[in-house]
Amino acid sequence: MLKAINKLGKGARMVGAVGTSSLPVVIIGGLLYAAFFVKAEPTTGELKARPLERRDAFYGVVAPGGATLWAAGSNGKIVRSEDGGTTWGVQDSPVVSHLQSISAWDAQRAVAVGNRGLVVVTADGGKTWKEVKVPHSEVANKLLQVHTYADGVAWAVGELGAVLKTTDYGATWTRALEEKDQAWNDIAFIGQAGWLVGEFGQILRTTDGGQTWAPVQSPVKSSLMSVSFRDALHGVAVGLAGTVLVTSDGGASWKDVPPLTREHLNCVIWDGAGWVAVGDKGIRVSAGPEADNWKAGRISDQDLSWHTQIVKVADDYVLAGANLALLHKDELRILGRD
Repeated sequence: MLKAINKLGKGARMVGAVGTSSLPVVIIGGLLYAAFFVKAEPTTGELKARPLERRDAFYGVVAPGGATLWAAGSNGKIVRSEDGGTTWGVQDSPVVSHLQSISAWDAQRAVAVGNRGLVVVTADGGKTWKEVKVPHSEVANKLLQVHTYADGVAWAVGELGAVLKTTDYGATWTRALEEKDQAWNDIAFIGQAGWLVGEFGQILRTTDGGQTWAPVQSPVKSSLMSVSFRDALHGVAVGLAGTVLVTSDGGASWKDVPPLTREHLNCVIWDGAGWVAVGDKGIRVSAGPEADNWKAGRISDQDLSWHTQIVKVADDYVLAGANLALLHKDELRILGRD
């Protein structure tokens, strides 16, 4: 009897030993099961992406009036501000390719253009954006700039000589010029007078609202990136390697301004009181109403990023490019970095 009890005790101890030794295997198996098959449920406290992130680049910005701003850029991102750029909200975009430019007829209707010939429009303040079809080339289609005008008119320009026009707030587009092995980088209109600038210093001029265009002799061979007029006679064009051209006869002839910088200039505007142009490495050049006595310098010693556009909002400027920035009395604040 004692032997039987001893055998039973020994057997029980053996079973206990086996059970204890198998615990690590059970635990590891449970962890592996959880890792592969158990998915965590999202919680309401998860962090959301910020409207303006460090990785964002915004190539275009527009101020349709009041404190409203729109900006468009990398990966089809579109953001809007209702308070002059202090706060921003992301709008749903139907595209993921880069948007190069944005313009607006008013606070409700806007258009943005970009890579692959993309054109997107909104008629409800950006609550909904939709892509529209436009004439395409078999070779290249990037659209680089778009500008809106009265009565639903807009012009978009880009690669392979693309010059597109709409007269119905972006619903339909037609090609205004034949394909050409060069890019048009910008377009501007004052009434029926219009100007095109592009690669290799090329300039075209129209006096009949864009029905016909004529070439104008250019004093430079470097690409012109932007053009702006303050009235039908006085205008400025800027481009690569610090190029600045001025005209006082409606663009019939242009004069090259002595070099101010070697940095590329990407955008020039008439701000109501003078001329302002911005470009690479934080460069800014400016002049008075007569486009003389030009000055060049850095926007800020704290920011040497590239800028593709500048717009005037009240007493401030908003800049697009490697970031969105607000310039107030020569103090630059990078938006979204607070």
